[in-house]
Amino acid sequence: MIVVVGSPVGRIVNGRITLAGMAGETARAAAAAGAEVQLVGRVGDDPAADALLLELAAEGIGHVAVLRDPARPTPVEVEVEADADGTDDPGPLDSGTEPTVPQADPIELDPGDVDLGLRYLTEFVVLVIEPPASPDVLRVAIDGARWANAALILVVDGETPPDVGSAPDTIVLEAPVDDPDGAFATVVGRLAAALDAGADPATAFRDVVTTSGWAAATSEG
Repeated sequence: MIVVVGSPVGRIVNGRITLAGMAGETARAAAAAGAEVQLVGRVGDDPAADALLLELAAEGIGHVAVLRDPARPTPVEVEVEADADGTDDPGPLDSGTEPTVPQADPIELDPGDVDLGLRYLTEFVVLVIEPPASPDVLRVAIDGARWANAALILVVDGETPPDVGSAPDTIVLEAPVDDPDGAFATVVGRLAAALDAGADPATAFRDVVTTSGWAAATSEG
């Protein structure tokens, strides 16, 4: 089983909210590759969250460790289009200009969220940690991976990666600034699925990057 630590966000597409964000798209790609996936995250207590949880279920992604937070709304990405002057303004998507999608910031987890989720989801083979993640969240998640003897995929957002040398089979990936079509998240999900299936980490990383055409990913560990 794969556990993805990170909160999903929504995206409005054709008038409906769909699953988006790095954690959600990573989980989707891993599930599409045939893996059993559980998401540890946090959403609001609103209609957007209802839509995301329904889509997680439809995609075959477990969400027993996705918590509801009535104090914060579920983040939702809204498509906008670039005007001729280069500014981004909301507009119809059929006007002939290329739409852009400002990425919404997912709700951050706290260490207790991650500890609770990993105590409940005990039998996992791969743990994926998505940004943003505080040092305390990282510490709890890395300890959980070590306790479960699980492979660890740590996605960082350009900052100096924490010391994860004591975690088993660690792969560190630096996320791009923007991933509007989910290409990087798909790489992460497919890599997690390959590790879950028993592939050698170095071989799995090379094969997934080669077949996806993603050249910007790097690994350590």
